[in-house]
Amino acid sequence: MPSSPAMIEILSKQTVKPPPNSSHPRLCHLTPWDVAMLCPHYIQKGLLFTNLPPSLPLPLLLTTLQTSLSITLQHFYPLAGRLLTQKHLTGDKVTSLHVSIDCNDEGAEFIHAAAVKITPFDFLSPGKDIPSFVNSFFPLNGAISQDGHSSPLLSVQLTELAGGAVFLASCFNHVVGDGTSYWNFFNAWAEITRTNSLSLPPVHDRWFIDGENPPIHLPFSDSSQYIERFSPPVLRQRFFHFSTESIAKLKEKANSEIKTEENQNQNRIIISSFQALSAMIWRAITRARGFPPEQLTSCRLAIQNRGRLRPPQSPAYFGNSIYAVAATTAAGELEANGIGWAARQLNRAVTEHTDEAIRQKLREYHVAPVVYKMTMFDPKSVMVGSSPRFDMYGCDFGWGKAAAVRCGPANKFDGKVSAFPGREGGGSVDLEICLVPSFMAALLLDREFLDSASVPSGKLGDGL
Repeated sequence: MPSSPAMIEILSKQTVKPPPNSSHPRLCHLTPWDVAMLCPHYIQKGLLFTNLPPSLPLPLLLTTLQTSLSITLQHFYPLAGRLLTQKHLTGDKVTSLHVSIDCNDEGAEFIHAAAVKITPFDFLSPGKDIPSFVNSFFPLNGAISQDGHSSPLLSVQLTELAGGAVFLASCFNHVVGDGTSYWNFFNAWAEITRTNSLSLPPVHDRWFIDGENPPIHLPFSDSSQYIERFSPPVLRQRFFHFSTESIAKLKEKANSEIKTEENQNQNRIIISSFQALSAMIWRAITRARGFPPEQLTSCRLAIQNRGRLRPPQSPAYFGNSIYAVAATTAAGELEANGIGWAARQLNRAVTEHTDEAIRQKLREYHVAPVVYKMTMFDPKSVMVGSSPRFDMYGCDFGWGKAAAVRCGPANKFDGKVSAFPGREGGGSVDLEICLVPSFMAALLLDREFLDSASVPSGKLGDGL
């Protein structure tokens, strides 16, 4: 199987700008959720397409994508800008910084690459670790959001594969938005490519709690005081599939195990499918790590604020609106109490993330602003990001349904789990799990995990 990044050839790089004379504000102020993302990497996700229409030759495909991207940037104009930092002085001393998006229409980057010796089968590698060459399908590897002062806030790469397949990747500055914003943009680009229209424009009014107005002043005199570049250890990365039936069994098991607690509290507790799945993963990874019973471990879930605020934000809100909620316990207690108990801890963390809890976190942030760093993640814990609710396989450029979704090397560490919808739908889920090699080897022997997981979904032509 090909494995060398040298097999990927960059054929061209172009700057794509929105149409001239676009009318939009020049400055986009950032919320606490945006500013906190200055150190994480860009978001990197992409889709594999294997059934391009014969009537769409590659030169026309490239021109079409660049034209539609230009129109899409007119709607998602912050992505065509650059970050801007302004310094605030007390006398001649810099006492704080504030970062915003200069919506200057400088443009996004469009890269055309070729990997004609790599087949879609090599790419998907069913039942195997994700091959290293996949990283080269994504631009801006290693870039953190702070780099958006000089680098594009959006870079896309179309890579030709053998047999006429293509992989379309998008790298999106995390200060500009979260996963919801990312997929809203990607789907908007697809819709404009297909129909030359947009049914759900983004909402650009950045949201602040009452009494707190922009700009946010970071308590630093220079950006070097908060910048941290993270290099993960050597990781094994693999996709696992959880069918609709498998997840239904996990949900049923978790809910049946907590019936006693429901009766005692006289409260009806409903464990969701994803909470049950996350609980199983948390337990399995903790066992694979071989922790002593007293070792504390957490499971963190990245969840949206949009629907939890009162009144709720629009689903089309463009920006960051997420937190990571956590459940923490000792490894021995996690193992002894079963999936239902673990899922109940996650359910409580999610349930307690209310409008008032969100507003309190924001009030605390305005008192003491911070920038998140990758080293903040506890290596004894599990972090579940992305979401199977994102409409990835509905991303229709007019080429048919994508064969698979994959992500780049950004924001990965030991214990990072990324969730995706299964290609067949119906509530199925694919998980990309990143672990150091010894832990992955142990996970692949875990009976509870193997009873639920299988090879990920994917389609090449009429079948995989």
